[in-house]
Amino acid sequence: MDKLKKFELMEKIGRELEDLKHSQTAVIQKIGKIEVDNMELNNKKLEESLGNMHQNASDILDAISAVFENFEEVKSKFEGTNNIEGLRAQEAINSTK
Repeated sequence: MDKLKKFELMEKIGRELEDLKHSQTAVIQKIGKIEVDNMELNNKKLEESLGNMHQNASDILDAISAVFENFEEVKSKFEGTNNIEGLRAQEAINSTK
């Protein structure tokens, strides 16, 4: 795999990790809304289960965030080391010929 294609794949993975992060945030928000609704219902089993789910979902979000941050650092270093901007410019020039 050439360097430009590898970087494009890294960009795709970065977008997917970011999407995963947003999805997990939405899960946490949804659990929170159910927890608020349950305050009126006062179902003890639901309260206990939702509390555990909320904590687990938060832990997963923390893990996703850590992986995302690390991956972005690796991608940024790869971009700088391999002059991705220059490779893209050269590819644009080559495609017009």
